[in-house]
Amino acid sequence: MSDLISIIVVDDHPLFREGVVSTLQESGCFNVVAQAGSQEDAIREAEKHLPDLMLLDVSMPGGGIETATEITKRVPIVKIIMLTVSEQESDVQAALRAQARGYVLKGVASDDLISILQDINNGDSYISPNLAANLLMRSSDDARNAKAEEEFDLNDRERQILEKLAEGMSNREIADDIYLSEKTVKHYMTNIMHKLHVSNRVQAAIKAYEMSRNSRN
Repeated sequence: MSDLISIIVVDDHPLFREGVVSTLQESGCFNVVAQAGSQEDAIREAEKHLPDLMLLDVSMPGGGIETATEITKRVPIVKIIMLTVSEQESDVQAALRAQARGYVLKGVASDDLISILQDINNGDSYISPNLAANLLMRSSDDARNAKAEEEFDLNDRERQILEKLAEGMSNREIADDIYLSEKTVKHYMTNIMHKLHVSNRVQAAIKAYEMSRNSRN
């Protein structure tokens, strides 16, 4: 049991919440230590169990963003992931300000959700790549940050992996697509992030979209 990732699932729709809980438990990777449907219950369970991860819905009673902010303040060891239908840029930005480690849309496949949560538990961050791209496109820093791909000295394999990342693929999907092990892809991703001067997959995905647009101009 100690090798499992402890997690609390918070959503005010019991049927959806139970489906997520079932998916996580059946994966054999997670220990769902509690469920909640409101801000008050979420904070109480976070303080009681000190889980590795918490899944919060943006539109839950009490507000998912507000709940994330409060939990981060009270139990900073917990890594928070928003699991939501909201694609609003303001919600994504608010979640990042609340120090959420992930922003995942509810249409995500079960296997992808499991992979994303495992990566976040290991220290990574995640935002659906199309949402990350929208943030970049609206950023006033777009022109300042634009650089040619050649400046980053990526080799052919690194460019290939970065292109797959920009398409929204997980490490596991990239590995299957280009016939490498997931561990090898993770090593490449670490090297790519170092070369791009970014600290996580979200920033790398943003940079990938940026470089892709530059190459078309």
